[in-house]
Amino acid sequence: MPEKNLDFGKFGARGIKGSHAVARKLDELAGGIATPVTVKRGWLARLHYLTKSGRSRQAAKEAGLTVTDRTLKAWLEGKRSPSKANLARIDAAYRAVRRQNVARHLLKRLNRDGRGTRVEIHPLDQSQVPRPLQRVVEYRTMNVRRWDRIVGSWAAGDYQGLDAAWDDTIIDLGSQWGQYEYVTNVGFAA
Repeated sequence: MPEKNLDFGKFGARGIKGSHAVARKLDELAGGIATPVTVKRGWLARLHYLTKSGRSRQAAKEAGLTVTDRTLKAWLEGKRSPSKANLARIDAAYRAVRRQNVARHLLKRLNRDGRGTRVEIHPLDQSQVPRPLQRVVEYRTMNVRRWDRIVGSWAAGDYQGLDAAWDDTIIDLGSQWGQYEYVTNVGFAA
């Protein structure tokens, strides 16, 4: 049933892909620097995070932050400021490295030694859909015991893999699992 919603929203339904809601929640759980990258304090904090070790510097380069050591030193000393394009690269590299660093910890917390984590799935918003065309879709909960593929795909930035992993997970909802391809929110705590 997933991917059958080729014209999602045609009659006024609103929502996002379930896997995107999961990625958004994992980003929220990963935490990080709250100050925006456009503020000096924000980009300096991200640069310090990306340059605190050789391993994190290498991960930042792999994530797309490819500037010379001289430029990086000038930024860290406050002699120069990054351009808008470089600010975007700094933020993207920070998010990628942060995901890699917290993935193992999140995975352990979500799996909870095989007990799993309770997930709340809030259905799509049908308030704008004409009454005769509305489907009966309700709030659902389920316990997800295996987060390995979901967290692994999220940490790698592989959204197609995350989508496939999430679809394989929601099959446990039974015959109605395809109705939860699009949702308003997916909630869980770790």
